Amino acid sequence: MSSSAAVSPSVPPDAPPRSALGVLGTYLGPLRWQVAALAALLLTGTGLNLLLPQLLQQFVDNAKQGAGADVAGLVRLAGLYILLAVGVQLMTAGATYVGARVGWTATNRLRADLMAHLLSLDMREHKERTPGEMIERIDGDVTALSNFFSQFAVRVFGAALLLTGALVMFFREDWRIGLGVTVFTAITLTAMNRVRKLGVEPTRLEREASARLFGFVEERLAGLEDVRSLGAGGHHLRRFLDVQRTFFTRSINSWRRRSVVWQLSMALFAVGYVGVLGAAVGLYAGGAITLGTAFLLYQYMTLVEEPIDQLTQQLQDLQKAGASLGRVSELLALRSAVRGGETPLPAGPLPLAFRDVTFSYAPEDPQARGVLRGVSFDLPAGQTVGLLGRTGSGKTTLTRLISRLYDATQGEILLGGVNVQATPLHDLRSRVAVVTQDVQLFQASVRDNLSFFDPHVTDAQVEAALHEVGLSAWLARLPDGVRTPLPTGSLSAGEAQLLAFARVMLRDPSLIILDEPSSRLDPATEALLTAAMTRLLSGRTAIIIAHRLDTVARADRILVLGDGEVLEDGRRDDLARDPRSHYAALLRAGQLNEHDGVLA
Repeated sequence: MSSSAAVSPSVPPDAPPRSALGVLGTYLGPLRWQVAALAALLLTGTGLNLLLPQLLQQFVDNAKQGAGADVAGLVRLAGLYILLAVGVQLMTAGATYVGARVGWTATNRLRADLMAHLLSLDMREHKERTPGEMIERIDGDVTALSNFFSQFAVRVFGAALLLTGALVMFFREDWRIGLGVTVFTAITLTAMNRVRKLGVEPTRLEREASARLFGFVEERLAGLEDVRSLGAGGHHLRRFLDVQRTFFTRSINSWRRRSVVWQLSMALFAVGYVGVLGAAVGLYAGGAITLGTAFLLYQYMTLVEEPIDQLTQQLQDLQKAGASLGRVSELLALRSAVRGGETPLPAGPLPLAFRDVTFSYAPEDPQARGVLRGVSFDLPAGQTVGLLGRTGSGKTTLTRLISRLYDATQGEILLGGVNVQATPLHDLRSRVAVVTQDVQLFQASVRDNLSFFDPHVTDAQVEAALHEVGLSAWLARLPDGVRTPLPTGSLSAGEAQLLAFARVMLRDPSLIILDEPSSRLDPATEALLTAAMTRLLSGRTAIIIAHRLDTVARADRILVLGDGEVLEDGRRDDLARDPRSHYAALLRAGQLNEHDGVLA
């Protein structure tokens, strides 16, 4: 697959927020006008909601007069009540819509920032975490935050407004009842806030178990052919049940801890209702209030219960969001060790030089053996080097250092005379292209597969690249040309390799790295690939990693690696004539026939 720089739709914050308020400020800030409209809807709806019990009070007191009741007045009160009740529902619906729109817009930005951030991390971070875990971070954790944010303003801010208004109305009717309900509310909220903390850690463990489950499934699906061919399905199924059991156990434990919040709320409100009804009955019996006022107090108590109930539910979501937020912030806090510089690369084919390069995948471990040790060589601009060596000799690692998937532990790598660590990453990766044995194809159109979804690449450019690599006949068979969907797995290995070459043609790089491009091809397809490779390498610096000697028959130079060190470096023709060279020995092992030779 051709290497390409990550394109970020939005830049994650340098200091990622670690609290719910911090995330709200970062991702809701740009939506301030929509938030203002949401606040207006909530204020209007809350005002109407607080007015409705007043109308009921007047209706009950008027109706209690019996034959002396003002029927016309009752009708007007009933009509006004219905009108305001409809208005409350419309305000609530509008606030719910705007709140959901604001919430999902904000968290979609967060999801995009997370994806861009993951693409910017160096390969060490990706090796330490499975793709399934990363998917869970972007999808599962952010979905938990989306559910929280999409309802946060409506439920929490709206509930706080309604609760404050209801308490004010209690004080307006009778200061003693108002004081009692205020104390009750403070006790309830304090108790629930303390209890909710019990669910944060179990919820975090639940999310971690979910990530491991996703990672397990992703790995087994990726290795499905090996699992089946070795008859290991039963073993993997038992392992899956172990992972699933851990997730289930932690989910149940997390739910039990979170459920304590609403259980406590139910118990406290049973006490609260008894207290308010007892006070209302006592005041009515003593003639201090009317029947309508007693009914009014009960209605306002329901307006206290409703927002606290909303806050209770939101506190449970806050537990989930808090755990997800911690994991998301932890991911955003990661910083790639691979940073670009500011020195641009020169134009044209680029010479490559390694200067005493040493590399280890575990540099922090002094006992770890380096994959590369003191590697030095020069590759002039426009020449092709064939990179040979046994499995584990460091061939692939060497090429990864050039495109800075990793950085050398010691030494320096010069491209066009510029240290690769001193040039911008985007500049470097736009000038260096890598084609691997396993070409990654996407369930998208042919055009998108070749352009990597770059809208600036035209259909004509894609068609020209396909013609250049010899896929004209294949292109002619596609019903919609380059716009034809390309399902994964629909191509042969040779066609996939040719598509990878076409990707490189579109980018016109200065240095090309081919990792055994003809290892799995039939002779006819290999001939087509050879012709395409000749056109691809013309006028460019190239490295060809080979196991088959005929692959490097067109190379100018040969570099043989062994145990992380350079065993041999020279012109191919000179090495082939030297009977003492490693390359000549390999040719003899292949019965002196480069086209049939195989390097173990």
